[in-house]
Amino acid sequence: MSKKVGVSREEMALPYYKYFTQPLAQVPAEKLAVLAGGASKISAVPFDRRSLFLRAEDGDYCRLGYGVAEDGTAFVCNETYMPGVTGEMLDWWFPWHSVGSDLRYKIWDPEDHYFARADRCDYVCDPAVPMHQKTWGVNHYIMEDVGPGPDFLKLCFKSPADFGYDTAAIGTEHCQSLVCAIGEGGCPAAMTHVWAPYKDGVLFRSRFWIGYALVDGEYRKILPEGVRGRTWCPRVCLPTTSRNLPIWPPFCLPCGRSSAVSPCNGERSRTAEKAQRKLRLFAVFGFIRPRLYGAGYTWYSMG
Repeated sequence: MSKKVGVSREEMALPYYKYFTQPLAQVPAEKLAVLAGGASKISAVPFDRRSLFLRAEDGDYCRLGYGVAEDGTAFVCNETYMPGVTGEMLDWWFPWHSVGSDLRYKIWDPEDHYFARADRCDYVCDPAVPMHQKTWGVNHYIMEDVGPGPDFLKLCFKSPADFGYDTAAIGTEHCQSLVCAIGEGGCPAAMTHVWAPYKDGVLFRSRFWIGYALVDGEYRKILPEGVRGRTWCPRVCLPTTSRNLPIWPPFCLPCGRSSAVSPCNGERSRTAEKAQRKLRLFAVFGFIRPRLYGAGYTWYSMG
């Protein structure tokens, strides 16, 4: 287990600090097998057909795994059964962890999450705003470690309509609710989490389309034509950008090297271990603990 991020005395005194001390959920064996099999030969549903994902009509595409699409962009797909969780809990969770103490984001992934701060706390905490809408139009300023080390990220959450989804699919059998955002930072991406009742809990489905950005009000692929990610060892290598230049060298998660400098040789550094573990977290979503949602905290504890 990696070292956990730091917490303050004030955070230790909070009633939900006990969740920070608990271990992460184990990754199911079947998902470890998917990772061991390497990058998926089947691509995720294309971003321009993303409403198929919302309606669960993407059976011809990857639903669990990661890889590189034909156009060079990368993807991560996940589906996780979360027993004992309700859709209302998830509607609450996403705005709750963006206000108040940084500990709220840390307990999501105690080893890699530092903070997530909403830029419109008044809107998030306004009781007149429906719970499922409290992320709409709100930016989360985040610091977390996705492998290479702690880095800053801005997640720009959108309403489903503004994200280009067919809103008729919301409130149906396969989509009770969702959150969707476009990420700005070292690895621009579009993402969506969808959930709906399943057995005695929910089925939580996630898609990350890596290499997309919101440009002049339009969602666009910003990966230059002819550039694509690669797989080695056979781990996924995702394109990245520098802070100021639109440079997209394939970046090898296992060894932390850019192939523009040298190819991956399979070395296992601390960065490699964290990156592989982070991929596992993506593949299982085990860093959110269902028992947290039943802790009994009310909406008014957000302030």
